Amino acid sequence: MRRNTLGVIHAFLQQHVCEGAVCIDATAGKGRDTALLCRLAGETGRVLAFDIQPEAVAQTRALLAENGLRAEVVQDSHANMERYAAPESVDCIVFNFGRLPGGDVHIFTTAETSLPAIHAGLRLLRPGGVMALALYYGGENGYEEKDAVLSYLQTVDSRVYTVLSCDWLNRENDPPLPILIWKEQSCRDTIGEKESG
Repeated sequence: MRRNTLGVIHAFLQQHVCEGAVCIDATAGKGRDTALLCRLAGETGRVLAFDIQPEAVAQTRALLAENGLRAEVVQDSHANMERYAAPESVDCIVFNFGRLPGGDVHIFTTAETSLPAIHAGLRLLRPGGVMALALYYGGENGYEEKDAVLSYLQTVDSRVYTVLSCDWLNRENDPPLPILIWKEQSCRDTIGEKESG
């Protein structure tokens, strides 16, 4: 395993995503996570990938075609993923918050859509499902999204979800944070109940 954020997340995915899984790459970017999910979920699985940038959608589709992989690649905000999958039907969701590598440095994810997307993703996860977040920050992105995501995740119901946030204590220059989430097998999702109560 590479000792960096993507290495941690990819090892996590390899442990938890099995043949036939339903997966979402909520921020397709160049398509590398989409391709990994396709390989792990196999021919019987389903992979959805989202990105708002046409360039990212095109790059993801090209990478999949080049490798003989199949996924539904959608140009839409990750905040809208509930339009494409039913509640408690998804085994794994992956986010890379930040910007498209090599893309416009002024286009990056923000808390305005990232928090609703995480919230939607938690509702989509089936019991026993997992979510992995790579949280890039600093530079043009600043720290607003990072702070908002970490604050939000502290409020997630601990009876239903386990949230692990990792920090690289001896790395310089704002290294991205890996965040891993497990949805408990035996609990019902209480997010909707908390909102209505």
